[in-house]
Amino acid sequence: MYNIFSNSLSKIGLFSALSCLAFSQAAQAEPTGYNQISFNVEANQEVENDQVTATLYKQIQSSNPKQLATQLNTVINQALSISKRYPTVTTTTGSQNTYPQYDDKGKIVGWTGTVSVDLKSNDFAKASELIANLQETLLVQNIQFGVSESKQKQLETDLIKKASLKFRDQANSLAETWGMSGYQIINVAIASNGGYQPHPVMLMRDASAVSGVPAQKFEGGNTRLSVSANGTIELIPFMR
Repeated sequence: MYNIFSNSLSKIGLFSALSCLAFSQAAQAEPTGYNQISFNVEANQEVENDQVTATLYKQIQSSNPKQLATQLNTVINQALSISKRYPTVTTTTGSQNTYPQYDDKGKIVGWTGTVSVDLKSNDFAKASELIANLQETLLVQNIQFGVSESKQKQLETDLIKKASLKFRDQANSLAETWGMSGYQIINVAIASNGGYQPHPVMLMRDASAVSGVPAQKFEGGNTRLSVSANGTIELIPFMR
């Protein structure tokens, strides 16, 4: 049965692959609309998070919009310049917002601007070091841990197999329980859940300091990946 899945696990080819799992005597039967049962099965696995993402930001107030823009650009350019020293950390420009401040009479009396940078890396140590460096001028908005896309896809391939085989086994059991000769698949949908979820940041202060801000040791935790197979089968009675 595993050979069926190793050939193709794409969503397009999954229905045909699962259809081959039905009893051979029911393979060519036309659906009647009777004796149909819908059910759901799930395969899951607890995996260690291998990716960290973080967002750092700076908020500045100024009475002059031009001066504000200059200050914001200086902050973001400095952050990006520092980030270039960490090739294992992907750094991208985040959001930038500017809005006016009003007095009681509705007159603009100043401006507030916010800029941010987003970090992503599989190298926890270097990401922590970079965050410590950036905290000289920026504040941490959030730090999250999750499963990288490449690792998630690799694990989902195996989970799709397991969920599909569970669906087959459940269908066989239902056919046997109801005293039927077999079954055929009417429809089935495969869905994956998990992969990147927020997790509490467990931090330990390091004895060494980077640019005056202590570095942090990350414990990324785990994420539960799951794949569900939800579908309908039609039970095939014995021929009389």
